[in-house]
Amino acid sequence: MENKMIHSVTAIFNTPDEIIHASKETVKAGYKKFDTNTPYPVHGIEKAMGIGSSYLGFFTLFLGLSGAAFALAFIYWVAAIDYPLIIGGKPFFSWPAFVPVTFEVTVLSAAVGTVLTMITLFFKFPNNSHALHDTTYMKKVSSDKYGLCIVSIDKNFEESKVKAFLSSIGGKDVETIYYPEKKAINPFDPKFIMLLVFVALVVSGGTYFMLNKLLFMEPFTWMAIQDRLDPQSNSVMFADGYGMRLPVEGTVARGHLPYEFKGMNDSAVKVIPNPLIFSKEVVAKGKEKYNTFCSPCHGYYGKGDSRMNGQFPNPPTLHSDKVRNWQDANVYHVIFNGQNAMPSYAKQLSTEEGWSIVHYIRVLQRSQNALDIDVEGK
Repeated sequence: MENKMIHSVTAIFNTPDEIIHASKETVKAGYKKFDTNTPYPVHGIEKAMGIGSSYLGFFTLFLGLSGAAFALAFIYWVAAIDYPLIIGGKPFFSWPAFVPVTFEVTVLSAAVGTVLTMITLFFKFPNNSHALHDTTYMKKVSSDKYGLCIVSIDKNFEESKVKAFLSSIGGKDVETIYYPEKKAINPFDPKFIMLLVFVALVVSGGTYFMLNKLLFMEPFTWMAIQDRLDPQSNSVMFADGYGMRLPVEGTVARGHLPYEFKGMNDSAVKVIPNPLIFSKEVVAKGKEKYNTFCSPCHGYYGKGDSRMNGQFPNPPTLHSDKVRNWQDANVYHVIFNGQNAMPSYAKQLSTEEGWSIVHYIRVLQRSQNALDIDVEGK
């Protein structure tokens, strides 16, 4: 025993009050490198041991903010520099859309970084061959006893004095804990190499069997193999080789009426009255849809002041005599049929939404071309 290095001296206490009292006396005696072991958290033990607030929270805050900054910087580089996309005249870096992703990266960075910080900086890489493992002391404090351990690296540590001190404060079963003997492992030992080879063969063979055989057996296929056509896949069933099919010509979706004058000139449109009653609700819906789909090019007031920054030709104003004298059906026809550089919005808007936009355009035209009666407030 004399040749072994001392790790610590331990003592057993029977009640939570005893371990708290022992912790306070240990602090008074000037010992700094000591710890307590209890079978469950004991309230107030950290104060009795003189443990201050942990700095771990500052690491978590720093790691979380770093993750958020990295996410925003990366998204900005992708969305505004490396691969910019034009979406309705919106800014390339439209940050509200990226808040959920930034939040997730923040939480992930803070959580994973905190765990790694605890393991590396606070716990100093926990050792599976710790000196206290498999000792009588650890078995007792893991069950129903409370223990105090003064480590030999404390500047005031002297084995005989520490034992006498622990006995004086009521400690029982005071004993010296020694570092375990280190056993050298030869990595080139034939038995060790054979074990590694065996493990590698079992893991690789098992993985190959599971991924390439087992998952293709019933019932483990989970219907992965079935008579179906995946999106964007080829097909040998149809002559053109395409798996994705267009709707049958003339098919009408349930609850949807196709536009009667699709593909025709504006002159072919019959005079069709607006089926929606002019009301605040209809105008509010028309404003919402106009601002979403029309304002990027036509501007919020219909003046043709596009927000596209020259990406597309600016459309004519909606306040010209031609457009103001158009019937509602003519305006509706342009929305659903398209005109010049403007595409059809039949796939983005329903019939009711299209007619509500027409009502809102009339409101814009009236606001910019007020009549005498409007100015007089009558």
